[in-house]
Amino acid sequence: MNFDVGTPIWRQLFDEFSRLIAAGQWPPGSQIPSVRELAAAHGVNPNTVQKALVELERVGVAETRRGLGRYVTDNAAAIRSLGRRLACEAARIFVADMKTLAIDLPEAEALVKTQWKGDKDANAS
Repeated sequence: MNFDVGTPIWRQLFDEFSRLIAAGQWPPGSQIPSVRELAAAHGVNPNTVQKALVELERVGVAETRRGLGRYVTDNAAAIRSLGRRLACEAARIFVADMKTLAIDLPEAEALVKTQWKGDKDANAS
């Protein structure tokens, strides 16, 4: 993972872990890798990973089971809510980019529809 110097690393890890949960790559009820495993995999200090995982707990998508480790919540509503927040943030960034590029709403909608369908020629336009 390449880290952005303008955003705290723990926040970038939190965002990545959130996407893994929302996308089902860390399924509901599954054990989250240990702090040491995640720190080694990302080349960061374990305290940085710990801060990201504590934030996952704070927003209600992870829980610590005493003596067993940390798990993704079984609460489907919490996971859906997380996915919705991530989608809203992605949409906010997309809209800001389109406005910066002077792309109007109909053209932005067309771009999204083309990408949604997986049109291979979309990048050439």
